[in-house]
Amino acid sequence: MKRILSLYIIREISSLFLLGIVIFTLVLLMGRLITLTDLVVSHGVPLGDVGRMIMYLIPSFLVFTIPMAFLLAVLLAFGRLSADNEIVVIKASGVSVIQMMPPVIVCAFMAVLLALGASTIGVPWGNSAFKELSFQVLKNNITATIREKTFWDDIPGVVMYTDHYDESEQALKGVIIHDGRNADRPMTVFARNGVVSSVAGSQALLLSLYDGSIHMAGAGDIYRLVHFGEYSMTVGEKGKGSTISRNETDMWLSELHSQIESAATSPKDRLKMMAEYHSRFTFPFSSLVFAILAVPLGIQNRRSGKSGGFTVSIAIILAYYVLMSVVRTLAEKGSVPPAVALWVPDLVFFCLGCFLLRRASLEKSIPTFDYKAALNYFRKAA
Repeated sequence: MKRILSLYIIREISSLFLLGIVIFTLVLLMGRLITLTDLVVSHGVPLGDVGRMIMYLIPSFLVFTIPMAFLLAVLLAFGRLSADNEIVVIKASGVSVIQMMPPVIVCAFMAVLLALGASTIGVPWGNSAFKELSFQVLKNNITATIREKTFWDDIPGVVMYTDHYDESEQALKGVIIHDGRNADRPMTVFARNGVVSSVAGSQALLLSLYDGSIHMAGAGDIYRLVHFGEYSMTVGEKGKGSTISRNETDMWLSELHSQIESAATSPKDRLKMMAEYHSRFTFPFSSLVFAILAVPLGIQNRRSGKSGGFTVSIAIILAYYVLMSVVRTLAEKGSVPPAVALWVPDLVFFCLGCFLLRRASLEKSIPTFDYKAALNYFRKAA
């Protein structure tokens, strides 16, 4: 009987889990789809390249959507079992709430493994590949991205404006460029003419400018003005292929570890990398924490059905990620050691889940927040 019950619970959770992953991933993709659609419509980027970009983005979304989908799946599964009085029948057969947990824990470990694969392998691979493809698309479609009388900011830190652009010759007229890549010494370049070209064997763009001036502001009241007949500036990444600049979210675990141990890494960067290193594990393991938390909440939430389960899951996810954002900020500032701070949300929700699970096993109701009574209290006080 327990074997049949375990398979039944696993089947209930699995179907909802897969559906939840698809829905949550599509929701997160919607924000990026607007930008990616603009690449096809306005810049003429091939659909194949856009499809590859989406594929590279998915692992970074799965790190978040897998725990979210698993929490929702367990809440809905046990909410339905409770609403249909199947929980009552199962308990009458001699199976306690604690004895229902093994199949849930098995599903949780599967979700943890999927999320770990996404965070430790998929994220660094996807982020690095996305950056390489994005810049390659920019280079291949440079004639389509630059517009006359429009501010062009496809290169981070660089904004360009041109009065006239000849796509066939890639020639510019009436050029204004603001280069803010160096925050201490931003500069603005004015040029009568210019030519855009790619740097051979490089991930960079070369702007050859003619008959213009450079305006540079420094610390205090320092200001420099330089006139030139010909001036060349490189924008974008100067390295080849794999040498594109990468931050901590693009690094493999081995790279993060070596950078953390390196004496050349600044204290600020070391804290960020340590926070990223531990977050690669804390997010996936939240699925296991949510398994313990969702079962008693799902059993308790028997009347409100699917809408109530969805509301509860959103509330838990919001509270978890707000707490995670707070402790990560503290870890990056050095207020709390990253190895401790990043595990605090999992520990807090694990303790809460154990408390609620114990109350459910003792047939005690779970305390809930009566927002109507709170509203009435504040109205009377006002």
